[in-house]
Amino acid sequence: MKQGTDHGMAERKNALGQPIGEELAGWSARPRPPRTPMEGRLCRLEAFDAKRHADDLFTAYRIDTEGRNWTYLAYGPFETLEAFTAFAEKTYTGEDPHFHVIVDKKTGKAVGVASYLRIDPACGVVEVGHIHFSPLMQGKPIATEAMYLMMARVFDELGYRRYEWKCDALNAPSQAAARRLGFTFEGVFRQATIYKGRNRDTAWYSILDSEWPALRQAFEAWLDPENFDAGGQQRRRLADLRPKT
Repeated sequence: MKQGTDHGMAERKNALGQPIGEELAGWSARPRPPRTPMEGRLCRLEAFDAKRHADDLFTAYRIDTEGRNWTYLAYGPFETLEAFTAFAEKTYTGEDPHFHVIVDKKTGKAVGVASYLRIDPACGVVEVGHIHFSPLMQGKPIATEAMYLMMARVFDELGYRRYEWKCDALNAPSQAAARRLGFTFEGVFRQATIYKGRNRDTAWYSILDSEWPALRQAFEAWLDPENFDAGGQQRRRLADLRPKT
């Protein structure tokens, strides 16, 4: 794991002369993420409803004919709508993981999901995961906006201190996405878990509340319609809009 931060870890000492972490005066447990929708310009994130979302999601996921997007998930792919719906009704409606469906506001169709998980209100820590973007949103501004909306809820609305991203250390696209979105790499937990009968070393990333204001500004500048030309191509990359470290 990453060693040392800029939080004064070596500056404070207790009565025994031992270094201790910064005092969090006034800290209190944070609320759990609510079920209320998150509205953006391109998408809306809302609670799963099988009647409204299951067919859309199954159809969107089937565009990935190779099943490539299921490789690093612990479940799937599903061959029938009935099997997917049964899975979704069980998995997408729990409290932790706490799923949201991503609806494309242009088409009104559900095009992906993402969840909050390992929710720790007492410490103000939450992870984003179970991210499954269909080909209808992969590599498009709607995907970035969905992640921005989930971050904004965690930091601005709920006041959490830490937002985590974890993935299979062999999942290069996921690690690239985490870095692009401003997460900081913290290390790899070796043999962290088993899924689909195989080992997983887990790469850990995080964003802290102190880092969020600058990231928020970068996201909002990138998502501004003026940042895209008539063909929908970005004028400036998200990485170029973030503070240099």
